[in-house]
Amino acid sequence: MPADIAAHEAVIDRLYAALDAGDGDAMSACYTEDATFEDPAFGRLEDGRGQAMWRMLTSRAGDLAITLVDRHAGADGTASAHWLADYTFTDTGREVHNDVHASFVFRDGLIAAHRDSFDLRAWGAQALGPVPGLLGYTPILGLMIRRKTSGTLAAYIAGEQKTG
Repeated sequence: MPADIAAHEAVIDRLYAALDAGDGDAMSACYTEDATFEDPAFGRLEDGRGQAMWRMLTSRAGDLAITLVDRHAGADGTASAHWLADYTFTDTGREVHNDVHASFVFRDGLIAAHRDSFDLRAWGAQALGPVPGLLGYTPILGLMIRRKTSGTLAAYIAGEQKTG
């Protein structure tokens, strides 16, 4: 296995081990300073906001359990991972099992782009319950979630800037 492939897989291993341990700073260290992140709940994050999102989520995660099912890096600087997240959604107290597929682009040994894909409708039904989960059949659920996550992340970043 070429050294870059092994190194990229090791970064992915560190990323998900840090997520499972609730260590947002260790997760942030896996990314380039200008890395981008994207998923159905947060949309596209740039300018350090992806790293801040991980710090925010890990600081609030009480019972988060992460399972890295598989990961594979290619010789072209890309990689993929399949991971599972099990946790209690704090807003509703409902248990969530999220099945996530990730794609990565590496630069200089770190993650430069990370995109998570998962079924937002299934996530919404678990996290929010059956009635709000019905919105998953329309674009409204995604818009509502991204509006809420954007505001929550902005408030977290503002708090980090005050204390940092």
